[in-house]
Amino acid sequence: FRAEALSPAAISREIEEALDLERAPRRIECFDISNLQGSDIVASMVVWEDGRMKKSDYRRFIIRSVSGLPDDFQSMREVVTRRYKRVQEEGGKMPDLVLIDGGIGQLHAAQTALDVLNIVDQPLASIAKREEIIYIVGREDEPVILDHRSPVLKVIQQIRDESHRFAITFHRLRRSKRHLTSELSEIAGVGPRTRQRLLSHFGSIARIRAASVDQLSKVITQRQAETVWKHFQGG
Repeated sequence: FRAEALSPAAISREIEEALDLERAPRRIECFDISNLQGSDIVASMVVWEDGRMKKSDYRRFIIRSVSGLPDDFQSMREVVTRRYKRVQEEGGKMPDLVLIDGGIGQLHAAQTALDVLNIVDQPLASIAKREEIIYIVGREDEPVILDHRSPVLKVIQQIRDESHRFAITFHRLRRSKRHLTSELSEIAGVGPRTRQRLLSHFGSIARIRAASVDQLSKVITQRQAETVWKHFQGG
């Protein structure tokens, strides 16, 4: 039988049983870190609730505590701390399960963050890539290895993959914005506000490069338009 064929309540019960949780999880929050080539480190949180992904509750985070070389563990500590500190401050409810994309190291980083916030007895698990082994805090030496056809594994993979997709999308957006800004910032006499006007109007470097002086001067001053045009025409 397939995960899609089960009711939300039934799949929750299956997850409860497979992971030996205290109760059937209605809400799962899953975290992933993205740092392709070590730049623009970001994190994502996606939410599965009552049998489906709840996109309105997704969150994106720019990692602030790591500079230079990537540090997935510190990044995970930061994002988990920020998320649940906010839940505490707003008097919100913790999810039935916190799921981490990664292995034991990432799992323990998340647990450290919860410990610092004095959040106890919070169900916490991670799913390691490739091996698709599920580690549960407190039972790390007895990982859960599910049959690859298991509906529980399918749901957990779906949540993890969505978290990864959401993080990667945000990461690419950040990198492309930085690339656009850096290319325009090479042009003398074009400041941040002018760059913003050009990007807002044209949407991409390719379109700015292809624009005539007349088209550019509808957005910025004539002198700036000529400067930008000459820059891209190699003049």
